Amino acid sequence: MFDYELLRIIWWGILVFLICGFAVMDGFDFGIGMLLPFLGKTDDERRVILNSIGPTWEGNQTWLVTLGGITFGAWSLVYAVLFSGVYAGLLLLLFALFLRPVGFDYRSKVTNPTWRSAWDWALFVGGATPAIVLSLAAGNLMLGLPFELDADLRSSYAGGFWDLFQLFPLLCVLVGVALCVMHGAVFLHLRTENAIAERAQIVIRWSSILFVGLFLVAGIWVAFGLDGYKITSAIDTTITANPLHKTVVKSTGLWLENYGTYPLLLLAPLMTVISALLTPFFTAKNNSATAFVLSSLAMIGAIVTAGGSMFPFVLPSSLSAASSLTIWDSSASRYSLQLLLVATVIFMPIVMAYTSWVYKVMRGKVTVEQIQDNQHTMY
Repeated sequence: MFDYELLRIIWWGILVFLICGFAVMDGFDFGIGMLLPFLGKTDDERRVILNSIGPTWEGNQTWLVTLGGITFGAWSLVYAVLFSGVYAGLLLLLFALFLRPVGFDYRSKVTNPTWRSAWDWALFVGGATPAIVLSLAAGNLMLGLPFELDADLRSSYAGGFWDLFQLFPLLCVLVGVALCVMHGAVFLHLRTENAIAERAQIVIRWSSILFVGLFLVAGIWVAFGLDGYKITSAIDTTITANPLHKTVVKSTGLWLENYGTYPLLLLAPLMTVISALLTPFFTAKNNSATAFVLSSLAMIGAIVTAGGSMFPFVLPSSLSAASSLTIWDSSASRYSLQLLLVATVIFMPIVMAYTSWVYKVMRGKVTVEQIQDNQHTMY
């Protein structure tokens, strides 16, 4: 069907697509969770905020499940090294996500203000923690994780949980949180009206400026202060390769080499900045749908910028550069990639079709009057 090299590139593209899908679809959920205690001034307003994502938040999380499954199937060595090395961070992410279904289901079952306020903050944690953990992970991927492969390709991880909190990953946390807050506020502006929408518009204005500023600072850091990775030996992209049979060098600025090799990649950071700056302009014009498309493009552009910079690396190693995993030496077999591709081509359009249908059926504004008329049937 396809040769091995092309299959690997296709599956790298699918991986990026799933990361972008998860970021766009769950990113506004995280942002709204972080905004919940601040933009909702009354209990009814907070319920409006919750119900703006009430019909869709569970479905949005399936992107993360799909991403994990695809990584296990198509990039099993990456899955093994990454998940075993940063296990504590993964558990923190999962336990934070546990707060979301419990918070949504139980928050409004008791009328006590203290009870509801506690669940509001639990939902804040359930939105902020995944945004922080995933942004921290992205920053550490660009730095390289401290792992090493032995002759049998068994991974040994030399870092600890607190080693993940270095300056560049912390900057990435600020970038990611600002982006999720902007994206969530845009969706809130799309789905609500009056006071909540007005407060969301203020958040969009400031978060877009903050995101663009931090994104540019991160780009300057990558260019002048961060070691990138480059394969310097010949590598056969058409066979099942051993990751250790290559030579890799580290040097400042190497993450930018792909922009010279593939000039079209420059469109990704450009799209990110322009889309983010235009987002508040369209919300001010009450064109929330266009603003949401723009904030989604900013999210996609930021991810493609990072992924394009790292290509063909998937998981660099700061401890042993030769142990770094690339798309050429960490993918599943050709047969496995072919089989998975057939399943993806069949089922992915079905998933996207019913997801689109759900959003179409559930479109429209959520109002305080709806909450008051449906006290026992809405979150």
